[in-house]
Amino acid sequence: MIHIGVIGAGECSAAGSAHAYEVGSLIAQHKAVLICGGLGGIMESAARGAQDAGGLTVGILPGFESDEANHYIDIPIVTGLSHARNILVVRSSTVLIAIEGGYGTLSEIAIALKLGKPVVGLNTWNVDPRVIQVKTAREAVEKALSLIQKKV
Repeated sequence: MIHIGVIGAGECSAAGSAHAYEVGSLIAQHKAVLICGGLGGIMESAARGAQDAGGLTVGILPGFESDEANHYIDIPIVTGLSHARNILVVRSSTVLIAIEGGYGTLSEIAIALKLGKPVVGLNTWNVDPRVIQVKTAREAVEKALSLIQKKV
């Protein structure tokens, strides 16, 4: 089974939310599991898109309670690790799609690059040529899926 991580901040722009929703929907349409940090913003919009399209969502939460997850998380994973849970988001994902984002997203991008995980960026940090920048949600998911195919 394919696990695609969607990373981005807990607060986002309207455009970021729309991109995340479409990314989540497309992930579900390709029968992949959406992995995220389980909170609001980009994470919530992506999870909502995936759930609306009949997909499965996993939220790796920073706190101690499963009810911290947004309403669109099917499987909440409670860690109590705060920002250290970013490592689990990356490790649990085959490929990551970063949408907008702050320093938490930047840390996930850095961890992914350090671990050799592919990262697709949509209006996000452009800190390394290995972050493959795209312009649309469809492009992001298509690129993520092609990167998985190359690994197989």
